[in-house]
Amino acid sequence: MRVFVTGATGFIGSAVVRELIEGGHEVLGLCRSDEKAAVLAAMGAEVHRGALEDLDSLKDGAARSDGVIHLAFNHDFSKFAANCEDDRRVIKALGSVLVGSERPLIVTSGTGMTNTAPGQPATEDGLTIGSDVIPRAASEEAAAAVAAEGVNVSVVRLPQVHDTVRQGLVTAAIETCRANGVCVYVGAGANRWPAAHVLDVARLYRLAFDAAEKGARYHAVAEGGVAMRDIAEAIGRRLNLPVKSIAPDEAQEYFGWLAMFVGRDMPASSERTRQKLGWRPIGPGLIADLEQLNVPGS
Repeated sequence: MRVFVTGATGFIGSAVVRELIEGGHEVLGLCRSDEKAAVLAAMGAEVHRGALEDLDSLKDGAARSDGVIHLAFNHDFSKFAANCEDDRRVIKALGSVLVGSERPLIVTSGTGMTNTAPGQPATEDGLTIGSDVIPRAASEEAAAAVAAEGVNVSVVRLPQVHDTVRQGLVTAAIETCRANGVCVYVGAGANRWPAAHVLDVARLYRLAFDAAEKGARYHAVAEGGVAMRDIAEAIGRRLNLPVKSIAPDEAQEYFGWLAMFVGRDMPASSERTRQKLGWRPIGPGLIADLEQLNVPGS
C-alpha cells in the first residue's frame, strides 16, 4: 500500500518511513525543501512537495495514497496554542479526502492528553482533556470530528521518544542544563514521564496502519514512567554537571516554556496497545540512552 506520511523527514517520521518500506509499503513523503527531498528519496520514498500551510498539497497527497500517517507538527512553543489550531485544520483537510472510504488516517497526539486521576497512569480509553485546558488536545478533537464524518481515523499518543541524539522534551531540558551549568528537578523529582525508543515507536505506527482499526487509540509507551530526578541525574552524569532540586516557584525562571511540563506527573500505560497490536518494545530505555548521550566533542 502507498502511505502518505507528513513529517516524513523528522526524527520520528524518518524512522516510520524506513519501517513502512521495510514492511513492504510504498511511502509518499511530504517535503518542502530540496535538501530534505534528497534525504527522503535516498530512503526509498517518493517525494511529495508541499507544506502544512498548503492544505491543497496535503489533500493531494492524501488523495494519491491508500492511507495517511500524520506526524508533522510545528514545535515552536512560543506560539504553541496557534500551532495546535493549525494541526486541527491540517487533520480536517486530510480527513476531507478520506471521507466514506476505509483508507486509514493515523493522527498523532500525546499521552498527557487524558483526564487521569493524580498518580494513576493514563490509559488508551481515558477521556481526552479539552483543548481549552491543553491546546494539544485539538488534534484529538479534530480526529473525533472527522471520524463523525465517516473517516477511518485512529490516534497514536506519544511519550518522550528517544535515542542517543534526541529525547522529546528531555532534549530541551538538556539544553537548559548546558546553558545554566546545572541540572535540576522540581521538588523531590518523583514525577514521572513515560518514554519509548524511536524504533519501537516507528514499529507501532506500522502496526497501527496495518490494523486500520476505526476509532482506536494507541499508546507508544515502553516505560510507563521515568522519574524526573533519575532523568536529571543521568543528564548530570553525562554532561559532568551538578544536580539539585528547585522549588516549584523557581521552575519558570529556570526552564522557561518547559516549566509547564517539568513538574507534571504523567505516567502512562500501553497494556491495551500491546494486546491489540502484539507490540513488544525492545529498544533501550530512556536512562540507558541518556547514559550514552551523543555529546559534541566527547
